[in-house]
Amino acid sequence: MAEAPSFPLTPAQVSALERLLRAGFKFVTFERFARYLAVEKQGFVALLDPAEGRLRIVSQVGYRLGEEIGMLVERAEGKWFVWKGESIVASPDLLTAYARFKAELSELLSGLTEYSDSPLL
Repeated sequence: MAEAPSFPLTPAQVSALERLLRAGFKFVTFERFARYLAVEKQGFVALLDPAEGRLRIVSQVGYRLGEEIGMLVERAEGKWFVWKGESIVASPDLLTAYARFKAELSELLSGLTEYSDSPLL
């Protein structure tokens, strides 16, 4: 079994993570992304890179599909959360919840957050 990564956190980062817990987010792990902190709420997942005293949101927020993270994509038939062969339609209610998750996450991490459009791998 691989050793869990160590994240040296600043007091400001710890405070932001505590705010996430109080707001109903939970910490989860993904073997593929072990170098990042992962937070989940209502099925939505964000990977956080705790580098340089910040909490940078890596790539885009996704939706949990089993043990993986489905990314929001647009297909001819509409929007879907997709991970390889798994997918779920992004219904209007799910898209509203997705936007709410992103807004709440950004607000709770304000001052420490930076988005990255770089790919995960």
